[in-house]
Amino acid sequence: MPAAYTVAVRELCEFTAKSGDLDLRFTPAPTAQEGVAGHAAVAQGRGAGYQTELSLAGEYQGRDCVLRVRGRADGYRPQQQRLEEIKTFKGRLESQPASHRALHWAQLKIYGWLLCQQESLDELELALVYYDIGKQRETVFTERLGAVQLQAFFEQHCHAFLAWAERQLAHRAARDAALSALSFPFGEFRAGQRALAEGVFKTARAGRCLLAQAPTGIGKTLGTLFPLLKAAPGGALDKLFFLAAKTSGRQLALDALARLPARPLRVLELVARDKACEHPDKACHGESCPLAAGFYDRLPAARAAACAQDLTLDQGRVREIAREHAVCPYYLSQELVRWADVVVGDYNYYFDVSALLHGMTQANGWQIGLLVDEAHNLVDRGRKMYTAELQGDSLEAARHGPSAQLHAPVKKALDKLRHAWSQLDKSAPPEAGPYRVFEAFPEALLQALQQCGSALTEHFTEHPAEPDPALQAFYFEAQHMVRMAELLDAHSIVDASRAEPPGRLMKKKAGLSTLTLRNLVPAPFLKPRLEAAHTSSLFSATLQPMDYYADLLGLPEDLLRLEVESPFEAAQLQVKIAGRISTRYPDRQASLAPIVALMAEQYAERPGNYLAFFSSYDYLQQAFELLQRTHPDLPCWAQSRRMGEAEQREFLARFSDADDSRGIGFAVLGGAFSEGIDLPGRRLIGAFVATLGLPQLNPVNEQIRARMQQLFGAGYDYTYLYPGLQKVVQAAGRVIRTTEDRGVVHLIDDRYARREVRALLPGWWGLG
Repeated sequence: MPAAYTVAVRELCEFTAKSGDLDLRFTPAPTAQEGVAGHAAVAQGRGAGYQTELSLAGEYQGRDCVLRVRGRADGYRPQQQRLEEIKTFKGRLESQPASHRALHWAQLKIYGWLLCQQESLDELELALVYYDIGKQRETVFTERLGAVQLQAFFEQHCHAFLAWAERQLAHRAARDAALSALSFPFGEFRAGQRALAEGVFKTARAGRCLLAQAPTGIGKTLGTLFPLLKAAPGGALDKLFFLAAKTSGRQLALDALARLPARPLRVLELVARDKACEHPDKACHGESCPLAAGFYDRLPAARAAACAQDLTLDQGRVREIAREHAVCPYYLSQELVRWADVVVGDYNYYFDVSALLHGMTQANGWQIGLLVDEAHNLVDRGRKMYTAELQGDSLEAARHGPSAQLHAPVKKALDKLRHAWSQLDKSAPPEAGPYRVFEAFPEALLQALQQCGSALTEHFTEHPAEPDPALQAFYFEAQHMVRMAELLDAHSIVDASRAEPPGRLMKKKAGLSTLTLRNLVPAPFLKPRLEAAHTSSLFSATLQPMDYYADLLGLPEDLLRLEVESPFEAAQLQVKIAGRISTRYPDRQASLAPIVALMAEQYAERPGNYLAFFSSYDYLQQAFELLQRTHPDLPCWAQSRRMGEAEQREFLARFSDADDSRGIGFAVLGGAFSEGIDLPGRRLIGAFVATLGLPQLNPVNEQIRARMQQLFGAGYDYTYLYPGLQKVVQAAGRVIRTTEDRGVVHLIDDRYARREVRALLPGWWGLG
């Protein structure tokens, strides 16, 4: 029996019907919510008997492969035998590129044949319905075609896709055979690594979600990738997504995958647009960028070249292929997601508001496995993804830009928004201070934002090539704010902050406040993303207490939990508590001398490389300068604000295993050097942590504390204690990286002596 390949109608048409330029000028598109509302509005106007979301499927028989085509048609009127494809849009329809219209017609005609076949129809009226979200108005294009014509169209496109489908089936069979036979590349697992691998494998086979705390140094990256790949054939996984918080995490995953003998295995790295773009000074359309011109005409050859090679498609390799075929590397990588087995990228590619990987997973019905590296970072990253901020300065920059000066509708819309914003600021009572929280999103401001967004949408549609970076930046910020306002619930708050006290607001040139819709609990947004995966494993060295992460990340009720025993022993690490020093803000000046004395004493006792962590740059700088004055012969260097990648590499280069490498590096807790760096052996023999890591006490954090108390009954712990100690444990974890390492950690603050604090520190430290 011939093998079967299933393809969605949309995927089939995007493969066979796209041609011409890459053209992103017909944007911005409606939000997902606006799209759903638009479809509902069209359906509501059709009356009784109108069928929506009509499931259709059909087959095309090739010599060695059966192509199964499936999808859901938007709407059908049985009495009129009229099939509709509904597309929502903003702006001017006449600006739509012809290639977009051709793609929409192709989808509709494929659905048309599937319906004719299913209902035994001789002919069908096809209606392409464009619904203007702003004006709530339809524009309809119709064509009546016979079943014979529609069948011919269907077979033409299936035939064009068939050879690729056969190659994909052959690749999948070879991939699954290789993964089934896959053996661990190093013979034996490290201590703790086997327990982690078994946990991930069993979770994948059960189609569940795992939260795993595993100590640094056991090889978590390979210990999660290997078992999930091994489970892929049995679990019928189409793809594996490895999501990391930082570039270093992505690189570790790519390195681990390179060590695996399983081939063929298509591995793809996704990078941010600004790192991939070859022409950042040009717009993404054929009239501006040479790599956008004819992109879809040259894409098939580039795609074939990328998939024909048994190589990891990291950023460098994708760029090489893109150059060879004169296509955009950023959008080539997005196209290659469809054909990759493993995709390595940042959290935002799956968890963000309009995440690429999640969207493609939903559209194509993929069965995926998720690995979330350093998952403790997902709380803050998730909050940022679903937080929106508007700064008054951004609006002022847009108001004084070229578009506002040349086009009256733009200036009028921005001025109206500024007026509504200013009125909101002036409504603050004198006792409100520079920070206030609203019960709900201010209605007048929301209406002004929506009206401004509509005006700017029309402007960008009419003038796609007119450069105005400030206006475009503000537009995207405003659209994100409106989108988040529509989803506002107990998971977020709306606040306004400003530098000037309210008494100065009446001055004519008073600046506008900063408006923030601040997400506090990302769980409602992350939970559906995790549920869309067949299996997911979230892992880190610091996931205590697990209830905190389960609550804030939206992990399922049947969550599996795993705490991997540390391979390290208490004898490897001396943990000393400086219980007579307070690093609380009022006590910091008095703490400097004893902290510096402690550091100098430890260095004299055992010269070598140390890291010293402080809660802020100011605190760090004061201690650094005091050490330089009082111990000028002790080598030391310090992290600076806004340190670039080259400077970071230079900072870390001071930590070598050379005999003369010694000194103390000063760093900020929670910054670039407190996690994700590996300094084994003599490169790092100790750390000083001169802080409990607690977030700053300020009005915003107090609002978070109140909401955490309301939702979870643990306001202080969820806002201050748990996030602070997580950073402490990550920083201290830089010292012991292997079972051969020996070192010391000084915890500098009297609060470390408290039982509830020690209970959150690793058990193998032996603090009791």
